[in-house]
Amino acid sequence: MNHRAMNRRAIVKGALGGVLGLTLPPFARSAFSQESPAVVPVSDGFVMLTGAGGNVLVRTASTGQVLVDSGAAAFTDAVLADLRGLPGGGHATTLFNTHWHREQVGGNLALGRSGVTIIAHEKTRVHLATEYYLHDEDRYEKPLPAEARPTVTFFTGDKTLAGNERIEYGHLLEAHTDGDIYVFFRDANVLAAGDAISPLKDPVLDWFGGGWLGGRADAQEKLLKLIDGKTRIVPSYGPVVGRAELQAESDMTSMLFDRMLDLLKQGMSAQDMLDAGLMKGLSRTFHDPYRFVYDAHKGYWAHHNSLSPNVL
Repeated sequence: MNHRAMNRRAIVKGALGGVLGLTLPPFARSAFSQESPAVVPVSDGFVMLTGAGGNVLVRTASTGQVLVDSGAAAFTDAVLADLRGLPGGGHATTLFNTHWHREQVGGNLALGRSGVTIIAHEKTRVHLATEYYLHDEDRYEKPLPAEARPTVTFFTGDKTLAGNERIEYGHLLEAHTDGDIYVFFRDANVLAAGDAISPLKDPVLDWFGGGWLGGRADAQEKLLKLIDGKTRIVPSYGPVVGRAELQAESDMTSMLFDRMLDLLKQGMSAQDMLDAGLMKGLSRTFHDPYRFVYDAHKGYWAHHNSLSPNVL
């Protein structure tokens, strides 16, 4: 086991210390006039709604639709309209939230009011139930109404939702926030990975919300162990990808973790790391490399006591 893996796993160890479906009613229209999100085929019985803020994965079935994430609030009417046009006719039973960012939970209120069961990590429920601070915007995000909050939560480990097919879900510790989960439709071989992977956008590390590079590296390694070469992977943003793309991003994340740890021990700032060539030779180009390195650097300092006795 290499030094990086031991450090990250030590941190992880220390930190761990019958659904009724209702037909969706027509809710009050948003103040925004929105075109319908694009409906993109994923696999047999699965589509992805894009252009609704974050991606919305839909398992279509006459017995009831299962959703992963609900898009941004401004697109709720458009998402509901698309759901009514899919097999199952808007008869949604279950919604998973991959984390608590508002572009993933904006449709929770309408879906929750219709009786949909909302499943998420406990930290997601807490963030949606209480006021929390947005560091970049220097303001507080107000809590969502009770109907928009998760009704089924868990804290650690991996779970399975019983039914006609296996739906496995589990915690991805600090991959992007402090409340990330994956949702794996095992029989269909479709994985919703949330923001734990990022095929097109620069990877985002919400360090103020609990995410950091070590958690992201561990999460991607965990996802790789779940899947095979035929798995269809749906991220929060960007296209459906496969194991090869996840492997490439995981390799890059691990490389960056090792490089940053070495440079951090030398006392370097985020700008120092960029000047020292931290981002050179990677498999992709970052749109805003300084922002990524700044956020990653902040995340390291939040875990410095466990990383190394030389990081003071």
